[in-house]
Amino acid sequence: MTVSPTQNPDQTGADDPATRPLHPGGGANQLRVRAYNERLVLSLVRRNAGLSKAEIARLSGLSAQTVSVIMRGLEKDGLLMRGDPVRGKVGKPKVPMALNPDGVYSFGLKIGRRSAELILLDFVGNVRGTLTQAYRYPTPDSIRQFVRNSVDQITASLTAAQQARIAGIGIAAPFELWNWGEEVGAPIDDLNAWREVDLIDTIGAIVPFPVFQQNDATAACGAELVFGLGPNYSDFAYFFIGSFIGGGVVLNQALYAGRTGNAGAFGSMPVSSRTGHPSQLIDQASIFVLEEMLTRDGRDPAMLWRDPAAWGQLGDTLDIWINHTARSLAIAITSVCSVIDFETVIVDGAFPRDICARIVDATRGAISDLDLQGIARPRIEQGQVGGAARAIGAASLPLFSRYLLDQNVLFKQMQ
Repeated sequence: MTVSPTQNPDQTGADDPATRPLHPGGGANQLRVRAYNERLVLSLVRRNAGLSKAEIARLSGLSAQTVSVIMRGLEKDGLLMRGDPVRGKVGKPKVPMALNPDGVYSFGLKIGRRSAELILLDFVGNVRGTLTQAYRYPTPDSIRQFVRNSVDQITASLTAAQQARIAGIGIAAPFELWNWGEEVGAPIDDLNAWREVDLIDTIGAIVPFPVFQQNDATAACGAELVFGLGPNYSDFAYFFIGSFIGGGVVLNQALYAGRTGNAGAFGSMPVSSRTGHPSQLIDQASIFVLEEMLTRDGRDPAMLWRDPAAWGQLGDTLDIWINHTARSLAIAITSVCSVIDFETVIVDGAFPRDICARIVDATRGAISDLDLQGIARPRIEQGQVGGAARAIGAASLPLFSRYLLDQNVLFKQMQ
């Protein structure tokens, strides 16, 4: 875990924004939700670092005076910071503005079938700290203990001023953690305990700040939308390969969650098995398939979660898994693009970056072997966020809920 150094509050003045809680009357768990225009300004600066006040006024439609007042307040609160003035040929120098990375922090918790991860994210999306725990399968008690210990450990490394700027914790988890017990080798009674658990209430009883929750694959898609390739594309489909496989849908620069919040549940898509029989994508293109292959070879699949370097030692087993995953992904991508004419499909997963690159390359080749008549062949790209996408997406939930505008609103504002 890494935590950026900050000033000692005992060595700075009382009016220094870096050491003053945003809401002195409330403490660490009472950072106030910013007003709409403040959130609009922060969102524009986040999306376009280096904007001047005049440019922000033009993009937002707000008056120059209103923008000036808002930005003075945001600077005072330590959320915005000034860059060095840039002098032009005429007029006053342009003063570029940027989000202050230390302005706000947020925790992100990923609960997976084989591991849990807790990260601390700063205001511009840098991961300041991370802790992980591998297990055979998750139980409510083990997750409670992991969160309690991890939050305590990370916050202990922060100053009191930094702790006062924690906006909340987001949770990324499968909607039905009790399903697929046989596949992960978990006793059904242990997984059934999740049926009675409300994660927001459970985690809220442990931590002293607001709690938010989203489906894990949807959260990963949100992370790619905000911090990865997302700004380059208006629409895209997203596949994330973890223990199982899931995904997300982005339309008009906005994450589309669907009626039940489970849009992009690509793991349930029908594909063909190795023997040509009907199957689901989750049974053909997930890491648990690789685990089964390793088990049949007499090897310990736990290495996949405990030692990323071990992936490079898997030899022919890995090659076979990548090729079959790519063929199954290609079929699923073709199906997705027959419903919505996506220009781009982004693929990412919980494995080393070189493995992801191999899967993407193999998928590009596999889709060339399919009959695409009537479908525009999509661009297939490797995600930029990587294996931490679910936790990063979770950590972004408090930031957008309290300080920023969602991508859809921001996109419209900039037209």
